[in-house]
Formats: sequence, C-alpha cells, structure tokens
Amino acid sequence: MKKYLLSIFTVILPLLTFAQEPEKGIDQIIDEKFGDATGWFVNFIFYQIDFGGGVKVFWVLFPLILGALYFTFYFKGINLRGFFTSINIVRGKYDDIDHHESLVGAGDSTPGGDAIETIAVEGHEGEVSHFQALTAALSATVGLGNIAGVAIAVSIGGAGATFWMIVAGLLGMASKFVECTLGVKYRDIAEDGTVYGGPMYYLTKGLKSKGFAGLGKVLAVLFAIFVIGGSFGGGNMFQVNQAFQLVESITGGSESFLHGKGWLFGLVMAVFVGIVIIGGIKKIAKVTDKIVPFMVVIYVAASLFVIFANYNMIGDAFAQIFNGAFSPEGVAGGAIGVLVQGFRRAAFSNEAGVGSASIAHSAVKTKYAASEGMVALLEPFIDTVVVCTMTALVLIITGNVTAANAGLNDAQAILLTSGAFESAISWFPYVLTVAVVLFAFSTMISWSYYGFQGWAYLFGRTKKMEYTYKVIFCMFVVVGAAASLGSVIGFSDAMIFAMMVPNMVGLVILAPKVRDELSKYMKAIKDGRKA
Repeated sequence: MKKYLLSIFTVILPLLTFAQEPEKGIDQIIDEKFGDATGWFVNFIFYQIDFGGGVKVFWVLFPLILGALYFTFYFKGINLRGFFTSINIVRGKYDDIDHHESLVGAGDSTPGGDAIETIAVEGHEGEVSHFQALTAALSATVGLGNIAGVAIAVSIGGAGATFWMIVAGLLGMASKFVECTLGVKYRDIAEDGTVYGGPMYYLTKGLKSKGFAGLGKVLAVLFAIFVIGGSFGGGNMFQVNQAFQLVESITGGSESFLHGKGWLFGLVMAVFVGIVIIGGIKKIAKVTDKIVPFMVVIYVAASLFVIFANYNMIGDAFAQIFNGAFSPEGVAGGAIGVLVQGFRRAAFSNEAGVGSASIAHSAVKTKYAASEGMVALLEPFIDTVVVCTMTALVLIITGNVTAANAGLNDAQAILLTSGAFESAISWFPYVLTVAVVLFAFSTMISWSYYGFQGWAYLFGRTKKMEYTYKVIFCMFVVVGAAASLGSVIGFSDAMIFAMMVPNMVGLVILAPKVRDELSKYMKAIKDGRKA
C-alpha cells in the first residue's frame, strides 16, 4: 500500500515543482509535466491501426463497436424492442410486481454524505421509483460531454460525426442494459446496508460462477485501477478544465482576472468538492441534485429555441449530417475518420460499455436485476440520441460547423457551443457557464464515488483509505484546472477507454446470465398482466 501511494506521489510531485522554472507560467509547466508523466499511457491506449489510404482506427474502438453490436443481436434488438417497455417501467406500470424492501443507506459510502447519483435510490421512507433512479443517473451523464464533446467531434469530424454519435448511442443502449443488469445481480450489501457494486464485483463473482475465477480477479483489479484513473481524469480534471475554459472566456478571455490562473479556479472548486466528499454535507449534494436536472431542462429548452427559431434550416442541417457521415469533405481518414470521431465522443458522453453507470445503478432497490437494466438503456438514448443531436443541430444551424473550424484546437472547440447559443440568445453564455460549472461539480462528486468504489475494492473499506483517496482526488481538481486541455482530454479519454476493455470482456462472457435475468423479469411482467 505504501509503495502504491509512493508511486502516485512520484507522479504528482513533478507536477507541483514549478518553482524551479520561473521563466514559464505555472499553468504551462504543470501542463508539460502532466503530459510527460501520462504521455506513454495515452499513446498506448490510442495506438492507431493503419489500414492504408489515410484510414487509421484506434484499436480500443473495436471492443466498443463490436461489443455493442454483439449485445444488440444477442438480445434481439433490446435497445429498440425494449424501448417502450423501459418507458412503462419508468412510468411505474410494473411496480406492483417489483415490491422491494428498503435498503437503509444503500450506496452511501461517505459517512454522513452522498454521491450525487445515489441519493434518489436511498430513500429511507417508502419506495423509490425507477423514474427517480433514472433522473438521478442522468443528472451526471447529461453534462459536459454533450456541451463540449459534441463541439470537438463536429469540429474535427464535421457534421457527419453527429450521425455516428447517434448510431453509437443506439448501440450503446444494449451495452448499458447488460452492465447495469449485472451491477444489480452481483452487488455486495454490507452489514450496515451500504451497497458496493459495479464491474469489480460482477467480474469477480460472475466470472467465478462461469469457471473463470482467475481471469475475473485480474479483470476486476484492472478495472478498479482504471476507474480510479478515470475518476481523476474524465470524472475530475476534464470536468474542471472545461468549466474553467468557459468561466475564463465569459469573464473577458485574455483580459480576464482568471487568465493564466487556472490553479486558482481549481483551488476554489477543490474546496467545494472537498466539503461534499470529505466533510459529507448531505444538504449540499441534495441541493445540487435538484439544480442539475433544472439546468438540463434549461439547456434543452434553449437548444429547441435556437432550432425552431431557424426551422427553415432544420432540413438542411439533417442533410449535412447524413451526407457528412458517408461523403465527408476535408476530413482526415474520410468516412472512417468521421465514424471514429463520432464513436469516440459518444462513448465519453454516455459511458455505455465503460461500466461506470453500473456502480450507481447497483444501489437501486429492486428484486429484478433486469428491471434496472431496462431503465438504464434509456440513458444513452436521452444523453446521446436526443441531447447530443440537439447540440449538433444548434452548431450546424448557426453556421459553426465549417471547414475553417475543422482545424481548431480543443480549447477553441469547447467555446464553439457557447458562441453558437450566443448568436441566437445573446445572454445565454452566462447561463451556460453556470450550467457547465454545476454539471462539472455534480459529475465530479459522482466520479469521486465511482473512483472510491474501485479504491475500496483494492485497498479495503477503512476510513483511512477513504480519506486518502478523497484528498488525492481534490489535489487533482487543482491540477485539472491548471493543465491545458490537450493533456487533460488525452488522459481522460485514455482512462475511459481503458476501463471499457476489461468490462467488455466480462460483459460478453456473462451475457447468458443477463439473458436469464431478462427472461425472469419478462415472465414476471407477463404473469402480472394475466393476474
């Protein structure tokens, strides 16, 4: 354990030794040191297979695409066939066949505190509906990936990347169904009612039941390591970095009092995050849980306003999306290059196949594991198919997807979405900035929960280990705000995709278990109808 912590601080220490190079800014030095420390890992995860003709494909996309396709066919199109059943579950139509006992403190791993996604499924009084569980999970998945991720995808891959994001979202519904069903089926419930769930547990227990105990243990440990890294990267640094980009822009850009002081913004965010995840103040998390869904509604409403205010351009926008998907102009790698950008961004946005969502869903009160899997498959649809498409339409309709924008760097691409809304609603960038900060805050709290679950799996569930993780998490908030987006986005995506590899292996092997759970639940629904 001491050796492990020492290795972590060996990585962190160079990031903080900026005083030795006074001729460079703090942000620049932290960025360089961070890039040097993580570059080898990013290069390995994003190694590209050259198929010739300018077509290069990231190897990590194959498990994602093939896995999602496999689950779609294996479960006979559950992502489409089960869509309306899922809506009925959320509506509470089948609640009478799913009476479940209260799990006191389910999912509450913080003494006196909460992870944002588990509040709604912990109700100590009465029963919690599937709708509440879905909205709680969506409060963290609908966020920065939809706002900034789409801007990056369409900047690099053109309007056609939107088409492949939609395809990835539809396919991802099947992956989300499988992993969240397994999350509930193989969860651990401690003596005090705390739920510990996610890929670490279904890889360990599920694969053991299939005769692959050794493989399951190895994959679970790998996932736990990656989810810790993912919590520091995609669930932390990526979030605070994008929030800072918009705050700096809205307060004057290069003239802003925050210009060059990302570390200061990160310090403030770290304090607020620390108050929730270390101090465990439930009320702050509960207030945020109310605010975030409200901000999602505001964002969606603004998108619809921009789209319908230019209703005569909607048809042309969809034409650009479809034509750009198959006959792109000026996009590296052609149609395959567009596909790669669409799938890469969609995976980061909806987290389908990554396994993170199953950690939160495992805390839901239900006696049918497949019922929560069915509810969970709606998430990629809402997150990617609906919200990401609206964001893309806003960017296309406002003329922000042009050949000139294809060469923008990551930081400039993030500001595309803000500028697109501003062209139609002059004051909206201020609202968007507040929304981004709130999205970042809630997502960081959620991912601290995910990361801690991996940490607890590896090092035990003691208070000492808990606070060790959370202090390191808060340190990375400062690093993320100060480091440039290039280093952060590379590391974030690398950790997210790294999580997907062991998770997908387990999902494929355990698919028959999920099929059994689905059959059991569908039979219960059928019998309930007869009664």
